[in-house]
Amino acid sequence: MKVKIFTDGGSRGNPGVAGFGVVVFNDKNEIIFKNSGYLGIKTNNEAEYGGLISAVEWLKENEMGYKMDEVEFNADSELMIKQMQGIYKVKAGNLRDLYLQVTELLLDVKSKISFKAIRREYNSLADELANEAMDRKL
Repeated sequence: MKVKIFTDGGSRGNPGVAGFGVVVFNDKNEIIFKNSGYLGIKTNNEAEYGGLISAVEWLKENEMGYKMDEVEFNADSELMIKQMQGIYKVKAGNLRDLYLQVTELLLDVKSKISFKAIRREYNSLADELANEAMDRKL
């Protein structure tokens, strides 16, 4: 089964109150998982990685149960996506640790993985969840 994962992170101020959202769709375009979380005071890029980390952690726990063979990560953070694709080097120290955390988590994933940069309007559900997390600060 091919799964599409949409992640988003945001910060009100940079740094500021931050949160993330994650939405996972199965191959029938049905939502099989949603998550959001408050991250405290972070930069926007750190919040974007927070969403990706949450998504990869979910993937590791559920990959076999959903019989996934292909996973497409979608995000509107061009910087993060290009870093995950190996196009951009991770320079900032705060992002380097997050990038390494993601790559380490992905080592155990058996599915074929791809990363896709999408326009913000195609990421509205994950964006909505990130904003809800910032609103409730949980």
